[in-house]
Amino acid sequence: MNLSNTEEQLMEHLWKLEKAFMKELLEVYPEPKPATTTIATLLKRMIDKKFVAYQEFGNSRQYYPLVKKSDYFSKHVNGLIKNFFNDSASQFASFFTKETNLTEKELEELKKIIDVELQKKKK
Repeated sequence: MNLSNTEEQLMEHLWKLEKAFMKELLEVYPEPKPATTTIATLLKRMIDKKFVAYQEFGNSRQYYPLVKKSDYFSKHVNGLIKNFFNDSASQFASFFTKETNLTEKELEELKKIIDVELQKKKK
């Protein structure tokens, strides 16, 4: 199941904070801040989707993510490769390196990352 853009934005804040009460979540939003009811609705949907849970402290709820950020984005990148690049990582890499205006330094960094992963696979 996927998150909407507004749910993803809220999830980003929750991943950074790790645990947060409603007040803390509202504080991290830039102006104009969303209404408390908007955040409450988003949290309820995210709880229903099993992305977020909470612990009760009296009348307050402290929310926390159930899904790791790396797991969430890994799933999306793999879906992107499957759906838009015929399940071909090389097609994705070709598109990514040609169409994103990466600098020579950034391409060298990518190459190093790939080389390190290749070494791990050989072991």
